[in-house]
Amino acid sequence: MGKVTFSKKWGAVKVQRKPASPAAEASKSAEDLVREMKKAQQVLVGEDYREKSLALNGLICARCGREFTEANRHLLTVHHKDGNHHNNPPDGSNWENLCVYCHEDVHSRETLADYLGGEAKGRDVSVFFEDASAKLGSGLLADKLQKALQKKSK
Repeated sequence: MGKVTFSKKWGAVKVQRKPASPAAEASKSAEDLVREMKKAQQVLVGEDYREKSLALNGLICARCGREFTEANRHLLTVHHKDGNHHNNPPDGSNWENLCVYCHEDVHSRETLADYLGGEAKGRDVSVFFEDASAKLGSGLLADKLQKALQKKSK
């Protein structure tokens, strides 16, 4: 019987072969077997960056400022600023706690930037367009706003 260990960090598989006596395996209770399986599945030291980030940065979204409690902390995610999930420095400089909504927004902006084909990345993406009908003016208020914007830009 062998022991197989999976590492989330690198996707590695480690196999240890130990001669196990069948009598020893059969004599273990179901609770002992479950306890051993849970222990084997525990996250290795240094790989649980989510808990470290939550401890360092608190239960607050870095984007919208929403505060979370222990009851809804599962809605708070850890965003890797450089996009590399294997880059987990102990000081947390690559982590940003974001709520699920802001996290989705960040990644959808990256997708939009890829689609538009620019050099823009992540949260720096902005889409600007010029409406031809705005030049004509659609009323008195539109004309006043357009004049005010022209004065401000000068």
